[in-house]
Amino acid sequence: MGELMRLFTASIVLALTVAATPASAQTTSAPATPPGSQAQASGDAINPDRPGIADGSAVIGRGWFQLEAGVQQERRSDAGIKERATTIPSLFRIGVTNRFELRVESNTFTHVTVTGPGSLSASSSDFAPISIGAKLQFQESDGPAQPSLGVIGRVFPASGTSGVKTTKTTGDVRFAADWDVTPMLSINPNVGIGRYEGDNGETFTTALFALTLSTFNAAKTLNPFVDISIQAAEGPGAGSAIIVDGGLAYVPAPNVQLDLSGGKGVRGDSPAQWFVAVGLSIRVRER
Repeated sequence: MGELMRLFTASIVLALTVAATPASAQTTSAPATPPGSQAQASGDAINPDRPGIADGSAVIGRGWFQLEAGVQQERRSDAGIKERATTIPSLFRIGVTNRFELRVESNTFTHVTVTGPGSLSASSSDFAPISIGAKLQFQESDGPAQPSLGVIGRVFPASGTSGVKTTKTTGDVRFAADWDVTPMLSINPNVGIGRYEGDNGETFTTALFALTLSTFNAAKTLNPFVDISIQAAEGPGAGSAIIVDGGLAYVPAPNVQLDLSGGKGVRGDSPAQWFVAVGLSIRVRER
């Protein structure tokens, strides 16, 4: 936890530095927002896919680049064996048109420490598999009667190192919606299907579902949320995995967001028993 707090403090300093930079000197500021872009849909404020489990349906808009990164620490224990894993989940988004974006996503770096009875102790560090994907928004939001709708697809080529390495190409596709029920309440569901690789190298098909419930303060600078994720099969012939979490996102400037979240796995063997994460998202416009 101490490492996370130091990283979070550094993130706050960086974000506030960006926020305090005069508009004329910021590469992330732009007076005009492309029609149909995510920025316009959220009142010219950044609206990242993190930290909720469900991804949003809106794209960032033509000419925008967005980096969403964090540090997540997970805890597991079984029969006296304790595991602590630290990952750096990262998503890089490139706005191609006002309805289409490209995405590169990965947990980037994974460090795992295992301890047990007596002097049992081991650790490993690996580079995580990567995915290449895209998001298409095919309906814009127009109040409570018309939610924003989109589709997100990802392909995971064989990648990664050592203990987290994958050997087969897999992927998933999800339909996403953002429904602004009221000016201060939003529901964000994802429904999809994935083809993944299990621990033994065997591939399997699974149904995917996630739902994020978000609220906003009047200025939309604070965004508390809760969400749930269900994976119908967590492995070949295995049962479902369910995760619940909640947290808070803070937008100190139009192109910056900080977030803090935590949750736990309530069903299945693959989810962490507990996890906590901090994150920073920054949006930049092409000159």
